[in-house]
Amino acid sequence: MIKAVLFDMDGVIVDSEPLHKKAYYKMFKDIGIVVPETLFESFTGQSTLKICQTLCIDFNLKQSPENLVFLKRKHFKHIFANDANFQLIDGVLDLIIDYTKNGLKLVLASSASMLTINNIFNRFKLNQYFIAKLSGADLRASKPHPEIFIKASNISGFKKNECIVIEDSTNGIEAASAAGIYCIGFDSLHSKNQDYSKADLVIDNLSQISFNKIDNLFQNLTNE
Repeated sequence: MIKAVLFDMDGVIVDSEPLHKKAYYKMFKDIGIVVPETLFESFTGQSTLKICQTLCIDFNLKQSPENLVFLKRKHFKHIFANDANFQLIDGVLDLIIDYTKNGLKLVLASSASMLTINNIFNRFKLNQYFIAKLSGADLRASKPHPEIFIKASNISGFKKNECIVIEDSTNGIEAASAAGIYCIGFDSLHSKNQDYSKADLVIDNLSQISFNKIDNLFQNLTNE
């Protein structure tokens, strides 16, 4: 029986990837590097520090990864504060309320910094629905390492086979798979060139995983 849902944030709760992309490319311009689109897409789901560490190695940069993180977050803060069109993913608030009303415990497991998580949760009043929030930036390893989902399932108070993960990125799906937790891959209009092959279920609309549908799915899996 499903008892907890572990949510990714970027691409699942909000589509902040365009905002992050603008911030990253402003940072790239600041430090004078050209990052190919294919390389940038491979960063999806990783923490900002991990991305900046990779950039320092790949481009042999003299700046520290921490300095790059500071530049990127400075740009993101300005973009976030001035983008009036930034909204929740269609259907996600209905899904969150549906899960909560049916007694599921919700935990956020995002690669974003806790500052960004709190800004988004405060903006959209989401704290009331989640029992905990985890930031990959505060952990030793970033997705695709399973650490964040292992910790999230522990915090939920339930066994891994009583949890599900909702993810939209290759790195996030690989992390959930490595953690041994049932993973739903959300292949939305906002997802680009991500690999869903390791997801247990792939959807393209959040209405496909309402509480009743997920509950029936897990009952059937248990009876098999």
